[in-house]
Amino acid sequence: MNFRAVAYLISFMLMILAVAMLLCAGVAWLYNDSPHVIQALMISFAIVFLLGFAGWYWLRDAGELRRRDGFGIVTFGWIAAALAAALPYFLSGMIEQPVSAVFEAMSGLTTTGASVLTDIESLPRGLLFWRALTHFFGGMGVLILCVAIIPFLGVGGMQIYRAEMPGPSKDRLAPRITTTAKLLWAVYVLLCLTQTLLLHIGGMSWFDSFCHAFSTMATGGFSTRTASIGAYNNLYIEIITIVFMFLAGVNFALHYRALTGDPRAYFRNAEFRFYCGLWLSVCLLLSFFSWLSVYEGAGRALRAGFFQGTSILTTTGFVTEDFSLWPAAAQVILVLIMFIGGCAGSTGGGMKQLRIMVVLKKTLREITLFMRPQSVVKTKIGNLSLPASSVSNISGFFILFLMLFAAGTLIMTFFTPDITTALTSVIATMGNIGPGLGAIGPVETYASIPETGKGVLVVFMLLGRLELFTVLIILLPEFWRK
Repeated sequence: MNFRAVAYLISFMLMILAVAMLLCAGVAWLYNDSPHVIQALMISFAIVFLLGFAGWYWLRDAGELRRRDGFGIVTFGWIAAALAAALPYFLSGMIEQPVSAVFEAMSGLTTTGASVLTDIESLPRGLLFWRALTHFFGGMGVLILCVAIIPFLGVGGMQIYRAEMPGPSKDRLAPRITTTAKLLWAVYVLLCLTQTLLLHIGGMSWFDSFCHAFSTMATGGFSTRTASIGAYNNLYIEIITIVFMFLAGVNFALHYRALTGDPRAYFRNAEFRFYCGLWLSVCLLLSFFSWLSVYEGAGRALRAGFFQGTSILTTTGFVTEDFSLWPAAAQVILVLIMFIGGCAGSTGGGMKQLRIMVVLKKTLREITLFMRPQSVVKTKIGNLSLPASSVSNISGFFILFLMLFAAGTLIMTFFTPDITTALTSVIATMGNIGPGLGAIGPVETYASIPETGKGVLVVFMLLGRLELFTVLIILLPEFWRK
C-alpha cells in the first residue's frame, strides 16, 4: 500500500472537515452560543486543519493511487474522520467520555443517527449544526467529495468510489469518475436545498429546516428536537419528510436521469419497482397492525404506519411514535426491514434491496433446480442475467452480514440488560438505522450502554456503512503484502 498517497488524501479530507467546523463556529457566534462552545469549535478547527495541512503539504508528491490504496483510504479515512469529528463534542464538554464522543461522531458520519445525548433542545446551536453536517458529509461520502475535487486519483479514485458508495452496483454517470462524483453530489445538494425550502414553508425555522434536510437526505436521523419529528406534530412536515426519506432511499443515479429528462428511468429499474412494492406493503401492514390495538382511527394509524415504515426501511431513523408500544407483529416487521434498507446507490443503509432481490431469485432458482435438475435457470434482475460471480459475491455478503450480526448480538449481551436490546442495538448500528427496541427504543438513547459496548457498536457502524468487505479486507495478510 502506498502509505504516503493514502495519508495525503486523508489529510485533504481532514481540511474539508476543519472548514466545516469553522462554519459551525460562525453559526455558534450568530446564535449567541457561549464563548466556551465557540472556543471548542475553533480549537477543533485549528487542530484538524493543521494536521490536515501538514499532511497535505509534506506528502503532496506521494504519487498516483493504486487500486489497493482505495480500501486503505476509505477505511482509515473514516476512522480519522470520526476521531476528528468527535473533538467538538469532547472539547466543549457536551460529551465527557471520549468513547461516547467518538460514538456520536461515527453515528453522524455513518448516518446511523444513534445518540448518547438526552436533552437535545438544551444543546448549543453550533454543535447541533455540527451534528447535522456530519450527516450531510457522511450521506454521499466525504471521500467521494474528495474524488470530485481532486483530479489525479487515477485507478484509486474509482476504488474509493466503489468502496464508499453503498450497494453492489456502482453506476457511472460519466466516463470520468470525478465527473460522476460531482454529478451525484450536485443531485444530493439540490434535494437537500429543496427539502429545506419546503420544510421552512411548513413552519420550521431555517436552522431546523437545514438540519432536518441534511439528516433526511443522508438517511441519518439526527434531529434538533429530543422527540424528533414527532415534536412538531405537523402533518405537512411529516408528509414532506416521508417523501424525501423515500427519495433518499432510491439510487441517486435514477434521480440524475430523471432530472436530465428521463423520469421513466425509475420504472424501468427492477430494484425501484421492488422497493416501491415493499415500501407500500410494509407501511400498510404497520398501519393495519397498529390500528388494531393502538390507534382508534384508521387515518391516525396510516399516518403513523407510513412515517415509521418509511423511516425504518430507508434507515433514516426519525420518530413520530413510540413503536415499542405497537403489537409484536408490527415490531417484528420493523426489525426485519432494518436488515433490508434502501436501494443500491442510495444513502440508505442495510443490506440493500438489490441484494435481497438476488438472494430471493437465487433461492427460487435452487428450488427449481432441485425439482428439475436438467433445466437451465439463470438468475435475472429485470431483463439482466447476472453472472455467477456477482451472485456468489452477493450470497457471500448476505451470509457474512448474518454471521456478524449473530456474533455482535452475542457480544452485546454482556453490555445490555436483555436480548431485545442486544439484538436490535447490533442491527440498528450495523444497518445504520439508529433507534431499536428495549433500552434503546424510539424514546430512549444509547447513553445507558457502557463505554466498552459503545466501542463495539462503533465498529459495527463502520462495518455497516462501508459494507463489510472494505473494512474486513484490510485484516487479511494478503492486503499488506507487496
